[in-house]
Amino acid sequence: YDYTKGKLDELVDIIIESGAKLFVSAVGVPPKAVIDRLHSHGIVYMNMIGHVKHVQKCIDLGVDIICAQGGEGGGHTGDIPTTVLIPAVVELCNKARSPITGGPVQVVAAGGIHNGQLLAASLMMGAGAVWVGTRFILTDEAGAPKAHKDAVRTAGHDDNVRTIIFTGRPMRVRNNPYITDWETNRQQEMRELAAKGTIPYEVDVDKFMREGGNGGASNAAADADDDEDDPLEQFRPYLMGKCAAVVNEQMPARAVVDEFVNDAVKWIQTGNKMIAKL
Repeated sequence: YDYTKGKLDELVDIIIESGAKLFVSAVGVPPKAVIDRLHSHGIVYMNMIGHVKHVQKCIDLGVDIICAQGGEGGGHTGDIPTTVLIPAVVELCNKARSPITGGPVQVVAAGGIHNGQLLAASLMMGAGAVWVGTRFILTDEAGAPKAHKDAVRTAGHDDNVRTIIFTGRPMRVRNNPYITDWETNRQQEMRELAAKGTIPYEVDVDKFMREGGNGGASNAAADADDDEDDPLEQFRPYLMGKCAAVVNEQMPARAVVDEFVNDAVKWIQTGNKMIAKL
């Protein structure tokens, strides 16, 4: 399935012309010609992966950074836990070289990382940095709608699920009755649609609109930044990782970063004190 709708080359032109420094690919890898174009303009190429088997293909294409996301992560994700995935990916990347830097391919850890303790743990597993998503949804500066922020803030440990209905690929989102119906009663239909390259939920949206979907209610809800009465609400995927269950407080983004750094330092210092005990 082509998520760029045939406009990849046009989009790459815009990326280059805009002066971007980093290109991130997810749900697959870009064509080699695209990577070569990016590199020729000094743009670093990072690829998201959710399985160890995807690493070598990225290395062969000339990846500079691998962002390895464990199954706890929100959005498109695999099912390998972060603590299993990161060390395995680090081992492979240490043997490869970045075409841009000439040094080892760097690993960025992702998937369930929501505080300084897990930042410290990621560094100890060999990652050079972390990629944080869910925690920043619940910040003052986040552009996410109120309904998305509330979905993160109120989520419990069993309130999100991986589903293919929204993109044809496994994606972790906040569960709702509509998604549950697909996952429990319409699995065969889901697989058949995905096999044909049809996004399952789009079938329902098209049907809803043909039958006179209440677009006016949708617009009014959007204007009010309140989706509770929006009939299209059930079709909106609220991406979030498993850590949403413990992300409950909205804060300024700067406060989140400061808390990450300060807590990570404390945990690393605690780890240093343990060396004498080993």
